[in-house]
Amino acid sequence: MIGKNGIGLAALAISLMATVMPAKADFWSDAGAKYKGVVLHGVTESTPPSNYIKDVLAPEFEKKTGIKVAIETTSWDQMYDKAIKDMEAKTGIYDMVYIEQDIIYAYLARNFLVDITKSLKDDASLKAPEFDETHFTTFANYFKNADGDLFGVPMEAFIKIYLYRTDLFNDPKIKEAFKKETGKDLVPAKTHEEYTQIAEFFTKYGKDNGLDLWGTTAQAHTGHPASWYEFFESVAPTFGVFNWGIDASKNYAASVENGGTMNGPEAKKALKYWLHLRDIAPPESAASTWTEVGTTFAAGRVAQGLVYGENAAWIASDAEKSKVVGNVGVALPPTEPAVLDEVKGGKGYIGYYDGGAFGLPVTSKNKEASLLFLQFIGQDSVQADWAVAAPRITNTATYDDPKIIEMDKKLNGYYSMLKDDGKLFAGAPPYPFHAQVREATAPIFYRILLGEVSPDDGLDQMAAAAEAELKNLGYRK
Repeated sequence: MIGKNGIGLAALAISLMATVMPAKADFWSDAGAKYKGVVLHGVTESTPPSNYIKDVLAPEFEKKTGIKVAIETTSWDQMYDKAIKDMEAKTGIYDMVYIEQDIIYAYLARNFLVDITKSLKDDASLKAPEFDETHFTTFANYFKNADGDLFGVPMEAFIKIYLYRTDLFNDPKIKEAFKKETGKDLVPAKTHEEYTQIAEFFTKYGKDNGLDLWGTTAQAHTGHPASWYEFFESVAPTFGVFNWGIDASKNYAASVENGGTMNGPEAKKALKYWLHLRDIAPPESAASTWTEVGTTFAAGRVAQGLVYGENAAWIASDAEKSKVVGNVGVALPPTEPAVLDEVKGGKGYIGYYDGGAFGLPVTSKNKEASLLFLQFIGQDSVQADWAVAAPRITNTATYDDPKIIEMDKKLNGYYSMLKDDGKLFAGAPPYPFHAQVREATAPIFYRILLGEVSPDDGLDQMAAAAEAELKNLGYRK
């Protein structure tokens, strides 16, 4: 039936009900109401993805829920020290901790973290409709237990890639000089031999022409684990040495004598290759961690290098921080000739797939409010702007966002490489003894870098030290 004014009675009734009934708030304001005024505390490393959480996502979450989030960003070593001490002492200072992919196995073994999957199943009122664990990339699998439950919401994921200066590689004068000197065309290296040739050429070119230019980066700090990680996670695998050279199937052997490869011929060749690159890299390389390598490349001081993907976006696009904007190319790391085919066939990996997640300590005093925040940063809707600001992708839908497709062009295909070739990279091996073996062997590694012990003898000593520590921990029988 239609009234005189042309409005149906049914429509009129709906209209009247809408004016009488209060509007239903969205999930975030509803769920956050009972926790309004709560202050959550988190600790993480000071990186572009973490700073985005602190500066953008935390304030947005507070507006929607009334829950304040205080994110403490600090150095890598301080982050771990603060988080682990808090969880060990059960002081409950932190409601969220950054979990790097390589430490998750130790945290799970020590029961430090809340099972996020189970918690959301147990209390459906906390489950955000926009949060779906199946929307994460396969990188999320690193933060699951044997039952497939999630213990950390991924917030960054990236691969360590081969960056090169397109302006230098495409310069006609330089190309001609390289061709004359080597008999080869100047193109990104696919093998270690090619990479070394290019590195030696540009270091000499810089010296001959009075330029602050060297042929390669080197993450070769003589007293920081960054150098140890560069060798075992980025260089050794390209020579066919996987999982740090430790074979769990052979009684956790590290030495060649017992079935490991930590001190094998491939590892020794890899170390000598890397040390040579260190010697022809910029002088700051002996004090460079992953951070300084990024700033060295951005300053235009090198022609090529292995750089963590978290630095790729700002190096390629932020003119306030980088002198090489628009001149950054990306490629797969160089390998020994047979290794890439071996990896494509399913054995091993060519580099490090790094990243981390935010986890909820079992000692937190604000678990429910923390679960809300973790879901907030894990939903699809916040990912694209985050990925533009910092080169990390953790949700599959992000790849198809127009902003990311456009950003991918500026990055010369970095996101495409992450999507298509990410399978060639891997995170750290699933060792609960990660930190213990690193600390047992790193001092010897630093002595190698300082020239106090030869590469061959040093690797022999490292393999022995690793096996001794594994025996002490009860893994090696």
